[in-house]
Amino acid sequence: MSASENRIARHLKHDGFRVGEIIAYRAWRVIKPGWLRSGDDRLHSVLIKDYVWHPDEPASGDVRTHGIYSCRHVIRSKEEYWYSVGSASLLFGKVKIWGEVVEHEWGYRAQFGKIVSLDYGDPELLEKFRKIYRVNQVPAEPSVSKPR
Repeated sequence: MSASENRIARHLKHDGFRVGEIIAYRAWRVIKPGWLRSGDDRLHSVLIKDYVWHPDEPASGDVRTHGIYSCRHVIRSKEEYWYSVGSASLLFGKVKIWGEVVEHEWGYRAQFGKIVSLDYGDPELLEKFRKIYRVNQVPAEPSVSKPR
């Protein structure tokens, strides 16, 4: 998002059109521990490095400046992602977005977002973050007692 696009977005007039929740696709950055930084158990925005997605509250942002970005089409790998992230570890999945939503060529910029599934990425990281964010959880099968 360039500064000129942000200036244009600030002056957009709301046309009164409202929709329900939208399911879109995005990536999240995983911060791994290293020599100069500690890791954490939260997913981070890819573009806004200091933005943390918390498990129990919706992500939020002002659509006139940044907002919650998401894509219209599924993303499964760094090669498919539209933004270069170097060697960063990414997880890919679905997000539910709502509130004010600005539609773009590749997707959306929304006021609110919530992770609904984590679908692609390193299997160990997927397992870890699915538990933390309570998504993609398979219900435990009821125990069946065997006849004796």
